[in-house]
Amino acid sequence: MEKIKKGDIVGRISYGKDIVFYVKRIIKYKDGKKIALLKGVTERIEADSNIDDLYLMDKVQLENELKKFDRNLNLRIENIEKKNMNSSIDGNKKNDRVLSNCITGKILHLDGDKKYSEKSLRYYKRMGLNAVVKNVPEYKQPRVVYRLLEYYRPDILVITGHDGLIKKDTGYDDLYNYRNSKYFIETVKQARLYDRNNNANLAIFAGACQSYFEALIMAGANFASSPARILIDILDPLIVAEKIATADYVRYITIDDIEGELRDGKKGVGGIGANRKEKRNFL
Repeated sequence: MEKIKKGDIVGRISYGKDIVFYVKRIIKYKDGKKIALLKGVTERIEADSNIDDLYLMDKVQLENELKKFDRNLNLRIENIEKKNMNSSIDGNKKNDRVLSNCITGKILHLDGDKKYSEKSLRYYKRMGLNAVVKNVPEYKQPRVVYRLLEYYRPDILVITGHDGLIKKDTGYDDLYNYRNSKYFIETVKQARLYDRNNNANLAIFAGACQSYFEALIMAGANFASSPARILIDILDPLIVAEKIATADYVRYITIDDIEGELRDGKKGVGGIGANRKEKRNFL
């Protein structure tokens, strides 16, 4: 077996190599045991694994996985674009906004993963949305969110990154059984503090794969992941933000209005709903 080191791209043998990870860190214990801390390359999940359970992927395998991921991502974006075009009166939703003097709600998106930040910004641009995306590690998000909200003054806040259950299929109501949910929860609380201090009314999406859904909603999120503690799609938070930013006819957006476009519907995302954030310029 080849030596596994930080930065390697791996799969977990016991899970059938179902998820592609990169090795974030390796912890060495006194008894000689080595545990690798992992981050998903194509999924918003963190995990850990015994070194002996890891399979080192070669460059060809990695390139094939990334190409497959990008193809699926582009296909989803194209399908969403087509659906948006078909639901528009003249067949071009982006042009409709310009012709009717509609201003989409402004989105501020904090993401703990640099590559996902880049893909998210690409999506927002293709959808013609007014969005700012910042790559901020999950543990730093609570520290910087208030300042960023003051600077950008968004209508919609998206808080994402990587997450995951430490002990699978158990401890759903134990905050310490989640890898990053505590940071997302505190970020939501800071955002609601900003709301109170500035007479604002943000629409907030928060969470990643297997996040503590109930605690995120209680902290003040309008939508969050993941009710069924499953992996969510990279586009799920972006679709929620888009629908809130551009809703033409529905004043209050619920999960029922969105679930059909989410990969796993209400299993991956839930929430209490939010007021639409599109504005009309009557001048």
